[in-house]
Amino acid sequence: MNRKIELLAPGGDVDAIKAAIIAGANAVYCGLETFNARNRAANLSFNDLIGVISLAHRYQCEVFLTMNIVILENEIPTLVKLLNQLVNTGIDGIIVQDLALFHLVNKHFPSLLVHASTQLTTHNEGQIGFLAKVGATRVNLSREMNLAEIKSLTRYAHDLDVLTEVFVHGALCIAFSGQCYSSSVSVGNSGNRGRCSQACRDEYDITAAGNKFPLNLKDNSAYFDLPELVDAGVDSLKIEGRIKGAQYVHTVVDSWRKQIDQFVESGKLLSDDSNLYKVFNRDFTNSFLKGNLTKDMFIDNPRDNSFKHANDKSNAISVVQIQEAQQTLSSDKDAIVSLVADKVSQLSIEKVSLSLRFSGKLNEPLTITAVTKDTTVEIQSAVTLTLATDSRIDEAAIVKRFKSLKQSEFELLPFNFDGLENDLSIPFSQLTQMKNQLLFKLTQREYIGAVTLPPLTHHPKLSSQPTLSLLICDEKDVDLCDVTDADIYFKLPESFKVNDNKYIDIFLRNPRLIPWFPAVLIGKDYLESVRLLETVKPKRIVSNNTGVAFIATNMGIEWIAGPFLNTTNSYALLTLQERLNCAGAFISNEINRNQIKNIARPKNFKMLYSIYHPILMMTSRQCFFQQTVGCNKPSIEDGCMLKCEKATTITNVKGISFAVDKQKGGYPSIYNHEQFLNIDAVEDLSHLFDEFFIDLTDIGSGSKAKIDKVELVSHFENVLKGITESKTSLKQLVSISTNAQYQQGL
Repeated sequence: MNRKIELLAPGGDVDAIKAAIIAGANAVYCGLETFNARNRAANLSFNDLIGVISLAHRYQCEVFLTMNIVILENEIPTLVKLLNQLVNTGIDGIIVQDLALFHLVNKHFPSLLVHASTQLTTHNEGQIGFLAKVGATRVNLSREMNLAEIKSLTRYAHDLDVLTEVFVHGALCIAFSGQCYSSSVSVGNSGNRGRCSQACRDEYDITAAGNKFPLNLKDNSAYFDLPELVDAGVDSLKIEGRIKGAQYVHTVVDSWRKQIDQFVESGKLLSDDSNLYKVFNRDFTNSFLKGNLTKDMFIDNPRDNSFKHANDKSNAISVVQIQEAQQTLSSDKDAIVSLVADKVSQLSIEKVSLSLRFSGKLNEPLTITAVTKDTTVEIQSAVTLTLATDSRIDEAAIVKRFKSLKQSEFELLPFNFDGLENDLSIPFSQLTQMKNQLLFKLTQREYIGAVTLPPLTHHPKLSSQPTLSLLICDEKDVDLCDVTDADIYFKLPESFKVNDNKYIDIFLRNPRLIPWFPAVLIGKDYLESVRLLETVKPKRIVSNNTGVAFIATNMGIEWIAGPFLNTTNSYALLTLQERLNCAGAFISNEINRNQIKNIARPKNFKMLYSIYHPILMMTSRQCFFQQTVGCNKPSIEDGCMLKCEKATTITNVKGISFAVDKQKGGYPSIYNHEQFLNIDAVEDLSHLFDEFFIDLTDIGSGSKAKIDKVELVSHFENVLKGITESKTSLKQLVSISTNAQYQQGL
């Protein structure tokens, strides 16, 4: 087999990165102290990153930087400053979630390769088409994909010159990545900002099925699925674990390196995975890959399972046997720590010392002699030195123009000016050119000058008075068309019967309804969504799924980006408009008033905001009911999505309850017990938004009382007209509500 299989390792700190390199990783991914989705990792300083890149490249290992969070408007200048630095580091790629990065890189930093993070929830062909169009060179497929789906998506991605990577080891989220708001809602720490508090690992009141940790999945391990992954054409095998230590990273990478090498050389697999159990694990499952979603994927303990595994492996029952098993494992763990510490200590990320000598005389060129331990480079100015009049090439002028070398992989020694005569001058632009020429000779990389973003124009609203829109999901609510002029969106399910025209007929019977597509559409459900578009040919849709949006764009159908696309800044809006002809977008409900108010509207672009909806905390491909109320089925079947409709609650040890909801045709989801009600936004932001939205579905109702929908619509329309009495009435009708996200933001 000649095709390269990349082994991609996590690096939460410098020692973990060194451990990955030593163990044989082909690439590492790591984060800086800002703009990355693992703020609990130690992370790197910028100087650390420079050293890591230099070290990794000496071992033919690539480095990818995680910038995989949503970006706030006020952070754009800092982000651009960082990008200006990164383009001159030799970084091999950046991993992103926010669509703003695609606009900025395409326009201003085209030498950077952009990888789509798992936070972009990529699970259908249209999404890969979308990402290819906005400039992604590789995509991390959703962890919930099975092997057949991975193979199909990878084949499609390769046709578009896009690479695919798949998580093969480490922690699993119960929720679709990028679609989990549990931490944000419950404690104000958003997973979309790298601050996930892991509510899925929390302890809850014991459920009817007898579980204290009903959302806690085992760890992922595809160690014995390597042949199928190779057959699927996957380009990169990714290990999770940026909050894990060096000994964990070394052990897992070393095990996978040996497995890959064995398979490449012989076509056979190693049968021993015991080393994987000697470091942190929650036991292992490969059920997502196998498409076999059973209750065996769960484990009722979120802590390290390695000691229990040692007991089980040794059949240790008596106190003496258990002590022996534990001592053996502890000795093995100590040996791993010692081995890795010794190996790591032999690698350094220290910068290469660089001495610069400046020399020159009147009517001769300025000469710079650069010396490192390995090389000596000499360059000369294109013009000769002249007598100074107003400005001179003195020490201060040279230091000012060469101090930026501190941001390179070199440690600058004090400059030597002994050979430079006084009172001489050349154009300062020559100094800048010489610095860039010197860098190229030392690094073989062209220096890229800093970019300054032009100010954005805040274009006017499309209409002076904001309008109301509403969402329904049952045809019996179509009567609302008779009582309001509001746009009425109809929420489509996440699962469809193949070739069933139920929803097609609803739209054909009710042409006023506007299709609303969910965030997750996998396999046949994506294909059925496309068929609906092709048959109904609606004038306009709302899509929370970029795959459907991509198809709509190609069909010339106007589309609005839904609230679950997590749009938080102006440049994300520009990506949507310029690359995919998007007509408007919902602004994320995770951000607050101050974070919203400075977003610049593109020209002829609609901006929308939801002021009333159930608060989704997470959506899963797994079943929440196996571990809560119990289910007689041994595994999730195809019919579960279409037929099952259950509801229960789970209560954490703090006494806070959450609604677990499963509608026919929907994924299992968990909702906050409070409804989102944000009347304040109407007064605060009517100058910014064209449309305020209310969700009148009964999905995820939680504690929401059954309220007359005609009455609700009337009150919300009055609120938009400034009628104070309706504000009071709404707060009385929706008695259990919150707008905490609007107050706290990200």
